[in-house]
Amino acid sequence: MYQVLARKYRPRNFNELVGQNHVSRALSSALERGRLHHAYLFTGTRGVGKTTIARILAKCLNCETGVTSTPCEVCATCKAVNEGRFIDLIEIDAASRTKVEDTRELLDNVPYAPTQGRFKVYLIDEVHMLSTHSFNALLKTLEEPPEHVKFLFATTDPQKLPITVISRCLQFTLRPLAVDEITKHLGAILEKEQIVSDQDAIWQIAESAQGSLRDALSLTDQAIAYGQGAVHHQDVKEMLGLIDRTIIYDLILAIHQNQREKVSQLLLQFRHQALDVSLVLDQLISTLHELAILQYLPDLSLKYSDEINRKIMQLSKLISAQDLQLYYQIACKGRSDLQLAVTQEQGFEMCVLRLLAFRPLAPNEIVVSEPVQQNDQVAVNHQVQQQVQDIAPVSAVQPVEVISQPAMIE
Repeated sequence: MYQVLARKYRPRNFNELVGQNHVSRALSSALERGRLHHAYLFTGTRGVGKTTIARILAKCLNCETGVTSTPCEVCATCKAVNEGRFIDLIEIDAASRTKVEDTRELLDNVPYAPTQGRFKVYLIDEVHMLSTHSFNALLKTLEEPPEHVKFLFATTDPQKLPITVISRCLQFTLRPLAVDEITKHLGAILEKEQIVSDQDAIWQIAESAQGSLRDALSLTDQAIAYGQGAVHHQDVKEMLGLIDRTIIYDLILAIHQNQREKVSQLLLQFRHQALDVSLVLDQLISTLHELAILQYLPDLSLKYSDEINRKIMQLSKLISAQDLQLYYQIACKGRSDLQLAVTQEQGFEMCVLRLLAFRPLAPNEIVVSEPVQQNDQVAVNHQVQQQVQDIAPVSAVQPVEVISQPAMIE
């Protein structure tokens, strides 16, 4: 039976863990030195390894070779944990057991010794879903549990946890994974699965995952099915409904160089393709941010494909830093006003027109004003003098000399 990639390639020890080196290092050191806490709290966004690390820790505590940071993977305990049938690893979904009665039933079994392993491990996922009364019932046992009991908590929203619970745990915050880390991991998995893939497609999936490895693996499964056994860049773009980055680069360059015909062609292309203009505007803002980062802090810039890197380097050299800041400010304002427009297409096009209207002048450009006819100027000056004489007293009126500046003509 087919097993999805997210479950098939779930890490089984700290060496296979992708990223989170700060967590694996701390836990490995504590296991090797025997300095074990009775409660651990793992926080972070979805798909970064909270439950996986908790299961690895439970396996390290109960491996038949002893408490170790490198479980043997061959004993009955390790196999039972990997297969999800270890009796002394009690996994609880707090979202479905929020009542205080459920917590009391759980605590009634805490004093009893473990049946099969060395420790009885309680793994409570999404612990922030417990009610206030459940937390209060858990406090005393959490502070002074029996020696054979370990509590492992996982949550995506630690702000909802009472401070009294957090203070009784060792908290580890798991960070979202970098695009490079996800790309490397996906490439290795696809190579093991013997699936043909493009580097640009893998990179696009990794970026769309937004730091979640589980999301990246789920998107990879979807891309394999969409591409009929292969992962190609064009298929991934069609599957995710992504906008070609080169169009965004062409739009920014056309706005900067005041190429109105080119801008009109691109806007017509957006209309014909029925693209989601909110995604186009988001991509525009992200590209402006990337250009600004590339100019001042190139070490923080993302690593794209060769074609994208070449274009983004050209843009960063053509557009000044001041212009980028102005474009970014106008685009962000347009994004916030997008919901206020009659239609999103109208709001997006007005944002593009605003970028054109407030385009900074080039060093060799000047503002051209219409020349003022001499007769019209004299008539205006006479009318102004007449109005002054009518309003002010005669004795207070001073001679007024009107000096007309010659009109600037390019």
